[in-house]
Amino acid sequence: MIQSDANLPIETVDVPEAAFFSDASEAVERLCMLYQAATEYLTAKFSAAIAGEVPGVRYRAYYPEIRLTTTTFAKVDSRLSYGHVSSPGTYAATITRPDLFRNYLEQQISLLMAHHGVEVLIGPSATPMPVHFAVSTGTGVTVPQDGAMDFTLRDAFDVPDLSTTNDDIVNGHSVTHPDGASHLAGFTAQRVDYSLARLSHYTATDPEHFQNHVLFTNYQFYVEEFEAYARKMLADKNSGYTAFISTGNHSLTDPAGQIPVVTKMPQMPTYHLTKADGSGITLVNIGVGPSNAKTATDHIAVLRPHAWLMVGHCAGLRNSQSLGDFVLAHAYLREDHVLDDDLPVWVPIPALAEVQIALEEAVEEVTELEGYDLKRIMRTGTVATIDNRNWELRDQSGPVHRLSQSRAVALDMESATIAANGFRFRVPYGTLLCVSDKPLHGELKLPGMASDFYKTQVARHLLIGIKAMERLSEMPLERLHSRKLRSFEETAFL
Repeated sequence: MIQSDANLPIETVDVPEAAFFSDASEAVERLCMLYQAATEYLTAKFSAAIAGEVPGVRYRAYYPEIRLTTTTFAKVDSRLSYGHVSSPGTYAATITRPDLFRNYLEQQISLLMAHHGVEVLIGPSATPMPVHFAVSTGTGVTVPQDGAMDFTLRDAFDVPDLSTTNDDIVNGHSVTHPDGASHLAGFTAQRVDYSLARLSHYTATDPEHFQNHVLFTNYQFYVEEFEAYARKMLADKNSGYTAFISTGNHSLTDPAGQIPVVTKMPQMPTYHLTKADGSGITLVNIGVGPSNAKTATDHIAVLRPHAWLMVGHCAGLRNSQSLGDFVLAHAYLREDHVLDDDLPVWVPIPALAEVQIALEEAVEEVTELEGYDLKRIMRTGTVATIDNRNWELRDQSGPVHRLSQSRAVALDMESATIAANGFRFRVPYGTLLCVSDKPLHGELKLPGMASDFYKTQVARHLLIGIKAMERLSEMPLERLHSRKLRSFEETAFL
């Protein structure tokens, strides 16, 4: 098909026109067909171009789109935080990788159909698909840097467009599409594609391995314990876990099997203890600092996980705390600053009851303590997150006064960032930290103390995080995805 764009003729792939569907699985099948046709077309044209066939036209394909129109206010269960639109009108979302998001899309479309009694319209959108993303889905084709080809890439193909690759929707700045339709989903197709590419780069594992429950940590010791736990689960045929995916997408299904040694680790090593339905657990070692925490959660958010938790180390701020004690965050003092432009510090980050209960019950199960006895090893309180690892070296009068005013019981560099991004992206979040030092009371994190602490506490701490996630995985989604995470004008998709 030939179109025109200013002085350039445009060749596009022929695909079926938009059609209505009353069955969610059939609607997703059409999305898959449209997406496959677009990516195969662009991949073939780009492969020919880099092989020496200089393009004489501009090649273009479009992302598929879901569109819904309702003329009445729906009477839905007021307890539900998703699965319906707030008022009559037209709503739309561009879609990428429908193969990866098949179960999610079928669920969300089914809810819309059930709540509004209307069909959905599936067809090509008006958003061009960048060639970089089209060739990235296992084709073996890559786009060289600009200037390395015999033609100008931007003249022949569409490239990523920052005007549609941003967080305007989730941040509440983008109310409608250019044609006036409201948003069905929190992310555009280009924004999702961007994050899928970054996830592969940062974690060295493919997006399809990520599970619906994500643990973040800031130490490699937790990875070693996670692997040990995974081997136990793989040896238990009734555990429901099917594989342990490590760096480089290596899949371990035999509990006695070997994992290849990786000579070049990614920035954020990631490991997946998988279940067939995606309800397993992913562990991400984000390292130290709020910037890494934001980067990881920015990209994992597009996968729409059901929960993420921080299980890392912290500085205990109370003299009554001991090394190895736990801190269950019920509030956050945000001095990390990396999200200030996206989520102002005056926005409260509420504790989510479902997550808090799951974490406390997991602590009780693993430690075999309960009630008042649990207070001997766990404090519930405010966690302060800062962006200066060596804050102890500065004049302490200012920071310590703020920490005291906030009633903070622990300090770290990641937890508030992860919780705030969970709030921003509507992903249920929580924090359970382990005290590894007490700098205000003369117990610094020194090698001897650290190794002792790691040997005795890491395994127990990680197991608590895993047990909490297993509890959350058994919870109905409509209960876990709290209305506290939804705004006035919210997208229908989870």
